[in-house]
Amino acid sequence: MQAAVDFLKYIVENLVVHTGDIVIESKEDELGVLLTLRVHKEDMGVVIGKGWNTINALRSLLRILGMKLDKRINLKVED
Repeated sequence: MQAAVDFLKYIVENLVVHTGDIVIESKEDELGVLLTLRVHKEDMGVVIGKGWNTINALRSLLRILGMKLDKRINLKVED
């Protein structure tokens, strides 16, 4: 599921200040793909967004990509 990881990394790199601290882990099982995102503490507010708007938009984009790839993609943000 490298396409989803690359897609998410590209978007997050353009949002945050500390690009070197971006870590994305991918786990695939029978339910789909779980992407776990970790960013620098100072960038958490930007990634989550006001009222969780940014993170929900990222999840929607990944869901659309998953439809194209016939996979269910979920995103989890760790602090």
